[in-house]
Amino acid sequence: MVDDCPFYTCYILFQRTSFKNMETKNATELTEFVLTGLTYQQECKIPLFLLFLVIYIITIMGNLGLIALICNDLQLHIPMYLFLGNLAFVDTWLSSTVTPRMLVNILTKSKMISLSECMTQCFSFVVSATTECFLLATMAYDRCVAICNPLLYPMIMTNRLCMRMLISSFVGGLLHALIHTGFLFRLTFCNSNVIHHFYCDIMPLFKISCTDPSINALMIFVFSGSIQVFTILTVLVSYTQVLFTILKKKSLQGIRKAFSTCGAHLLSVSLYYGPLLFMYVRPGSEQAGEQDMIDSLFYTVIIPFINPIIYSLRNKSVIDSLRKTLKRNTCI
Repeated sequence: MVDDCPFYTCYILFQRTSFKNMETKNATELTEFVLTGLTYQQECKIPLFLLFLVIYIITIMGNLGLIALICNDLQLHIPMYLFLGNLAFVDTWLSSTVTPRMLVNILTKSKMISLSECMTQCFSFVVSATTECFLLATMAYDRCVAICNPLLYPMIMTNRLCMRMLISSFVGGLLHALIHTGFLFRLTFCNSNVIHHFYCDIMPLFKISCTDPSINALMIFVFSGSIQVFTILTVLVSYTQVLFTILKKKSLQGIRKAFSTCGAHLLSVSLYYGPLLFMYVRPGSEQAGEQDMIDSLFYTVIIPFINPIIYSLRNKSVIDSLRKTLKRNTCI
């Protein structure tokens, strides 16, 4: 067919093909992005940095301290605290994925992040956030069995089952992150490299992509939606059964103990899923960018910060273990 066309026509076709190839090449040349971060005035930079630095330090110390407490006290070597220790680990992971980079961006004028760093941060965030969803559902099921079937609890929640549930939570988070991060590599970025967020999240990347992100959005709807529905339903069904079981009890002391055990977990679940659902369920709007950053700040920075406080203050066993540890160290 090429042999039949005039020389000029063939030349034009060649130029168009070359131009398209150059466009595709240029579309993939954007390998650095700018994180705009939180909106704040210049005079608020230092106070904001100090505030988030203190929150991050307390988050790390609180969660790692809770892990150390659970590991050192043999009385806490039961499924409930095994899951709690892993939740503290995931909270540390989630906070460390987002906060250090945000602190650097607050102080420095250059807010650049490479494509590889951006993808790594996005991958780490999805793994930790998804794993936390599975862990919260697992903890709800554990409390349901413990309160509704206390006599059968040791036979149901065996060490083997607990390890399987923990491994499944982390593997589920890993596979979920691999799916979304893999689909991110099909996107090209040519129009803009400005990410209106304080970390690399999937949704802000869609907004600056030159490639149609419809397939990526469909994957989020299918997989993220399924995970959230499954874990939320598990929590709701588990605690509905717990509530009915508690109301059947005649002992006031038993009711108080059950509410004390489950109260911290319910509070943590509500605080975590509230902003997460509000962010993804709310229809898009012009103000969605700023609101999304506030929601993201809540479950990436604030929740990991308050979780160890919630579980420590509302859990008698943890408080008693902490007192014994402090007393033992003071005597030494």
